This record gives sequence, structure tokens and C-alpha cells, in this order.
Amino acid sequence: MTTFFYGLQIASAILSVLLILLHSPKGDGMAAIGAASQLFASQKSTEKGLNKVTYFFVGLFVLSTFMLGFILK
Repeated sequence: MTTFFYGLQIASAILSVLLILLHSPKGDGMAAIGAASQLFASQKSTEKGLNKVTYFFVGLFVLSTFMLGFILK
């Protein structure tokens, strides 16, 4: 049982890191000086889907961490 949660934790950690690296940067940079930062503030549908998948794998990582904490106690 613990090996299942260890594998789940490692897989969700690796996938979470990869998915977070796929996100586009949110910094305004030089666009913050003028009003140009609001032009690029909208999220595309692919970005919203990527956010949902990332939240799922991060939640899976947190859940497996708590389960390992309770099992190994």
C-alpha cells in the first residue's frame, strides 16, 4: 500500500513540475508602465485547461503526501 502512494507521489510531483513549467509567464515587465499589460491579461482556453490539469496533479500530490503521513504513523 505504501509503495502505491510513494509511486503516486513521485509521479504527481514530476508531472506537476513539468506542467508548471509549461505555463506562460505572468509578469508584466515593461508593459506595466503603460496600459499595455491589460491587453494580454485574458487567458486562452488552453491556458485554462492547463490550469485545471495542474491543480489536479498538485491536489493528487498533497493527497498522497497526507495518506503517506497517516499510513506511516
